[in-house]
Amino acid sequence: KGAAQAGIKTMETIILPEVPEIISPIIYALPIQMLAYFTAVFMGTDVDQPRNLAKSVTVE
Repeated sequence: KGAAQAGIKTMETIILPEVPEIISPIIYALPIQMLAYFTAVFMGTDVDQPRNLAKSVTVE
């Protein structure tokens, strides 16, 4: 629905259930994270060692 309104041609559509607005960020976060993960893996990005992580996070 959104892609058609924006005039974007897509190869796949991810259909998510309609939920109350108050819980939508929680419900929609996992599919979006999975999409980002699989896109990064498909592109050959090292998802376990992202670039510039050391500048942002210090692990002891």
